[in-house]
Amino acid sequence: MTLVPTADLVAAARAAGTGVLAFNVITIEYAQAIAAAAERAGRPAILQISQNAARYHSGLSAIAAATAEVAWRSSATLSLHLDHVDDIGLLEQAPDSGFSSVMVDASALAYAANVATTRKATEWAHDHRLWVEAELGYVGGKPDAPASAHTAGVRTDPSEAARYVAETGVDALAVAVGSSHAMADRTASLDLDLVAAIREAVPVPLVLHGSSGVPLDQIRAAVGHGMVKINVGTALNVAFTDAVREALPQSRDPRRYLAAGRDAVTEVVERLLTLLPATP
Repeated sequence: MTLVPTADLVAAARAAGTGVLAFNVITIEYAQAIAAAAERAGRPAILQISQNAARYHSGLSAIAAATAEVAWRSSATLSLHLDHVDDIGLLEQAPDSGFSSVMVDASALAYAANVATTRKATEWAHDHRLWVEAELGYVGGKPDAPASAHTAGVRTDPSEAARYVAETGVDALAVAVGSSHAMADRTASLDLDLVAAIREAVPVPLVLHGSSGVPLDQIRAAVGHGMVKINVGTALNVAFTDAVREALPQSRDPRRYLAAGRDAVTEVVERLLTLLPATP
């Protein structure tokens, strides 16, 4: 199966009133697990590599090439997305590395600077046929977080979101509605009325970051209220790490405990892929 554009997966899910899940890839085992789960579930998925993951691999090229190769060899419908990018040099590598989309992250900046930075990056990305996601508001949980997801004033304002989309030209918008990055327990509480209000205000698909901390019924409800792209990262890390810890005392062969981690991630991804109604 060839890689498909992220834009196509998001558009199809939005038209069907459902969502599409995007899973973080840290090592090749994650990519293999996500592809295997998508094949089992018969559902599409987005493979996303963050700027932090690229830095861990001392550059984007190796992990991008490995992930793209996994996708090409899979029978599942998959796309490749570059996530949370604030490094313009990394953004400029995306088209030649197999990515069809990118998340430009200027969310830590003040509104005017966020708009200016995102608009410039979006213009370049569109010239190179990349679909662009950006973030307005502040989804907590990042290592340098200045605030939590519940601090007053950090959630996305619908009218400001409409202006932001018009001023930047982005294709999708990640919004702050109560979720937080890096949550290992599903204890977040989403403001579903705010999700619906933002959906009514902006013309582009909405993205939920930090869904690993959101109860599964609230993820379904969020999609019903207008969320389309659902990002998953920490839940995979928890499953992988727990499985490796259990397998590690039994073997000194990395292939054995890494395979256990991969299998655990496959199970989590398959379960999440079947959480939402399928795209026709």
